[in-house]
Amino acid sequence: MCAVLFACGCRNILTTERIGLMRIGLVSDTHVPETGPEIPPQVYAAFEGVDMIFHAGDMHVNDVLDWLETVAPTIGARGNGDYPTPWNPNRPGLSEDPRVKDSHVVRVGHVSVGLIHGFPLPEEVPWRTIDELFAMYFSQAVDVVVCGDTHVARIDRYENLLVVNPGSPTLPNQVSGLGTVGFLDIVGNQITPSILQLT
Repeated sequence: MCAVLFACGCRNILTTERIGLMRIGLVSDTHVPETGPEIPPQVYAAFEGVDMIFHAGDMHVNDVLDWLETVAPTIGARGNGDYPTPWNPNRPGLSEDPRVKDSHVVRVGHVSVGLIHGFPLPEEVPWRTIDELFAMYFSQAVDVVVCGDTHVARIDRYENLLVVNPGSPTLPNQVSGLGTVGFLDIVGNQITPSILQLT
């Protein structure tokens, strides 16, 4: 059963209607149509049965969200490649879409998840505290940050913050080929992240 996302107030804060195990599929940096005409079928197979899908940006076309929505409700963070680039016809940019924001905050059970394209890891900006990063990117504290941009899959923990980058299913580590997606399994306040190498 898929979860329904509800908008709360005037900010990009969402909440889910279900309590119990929630499985969120994580994907980023699909770069369609530059990497191919569509998302690899392995992504759909991997996301079968998820409750929601979070795309961490660089979709390049709205079709990517439409395709993912055939599997589960989907939201996306606007990536640097999601803006029109007149000199590159393969990057038309995203048209206005209520599913896409610069950042989202989603409440899943007792867990607050921030979705954004680029998020500097604390060691990359040692002059900023985690609280300052929250204020800059989400206007509030979150328990988990889902981000993309680097095309490198990784899971990092900093104090009480979990940062998950699912990598890219189409340009892993900036190289063409079949890459990775990620998952967040959430029950109450328990979070289990994972990365899946597509085959």
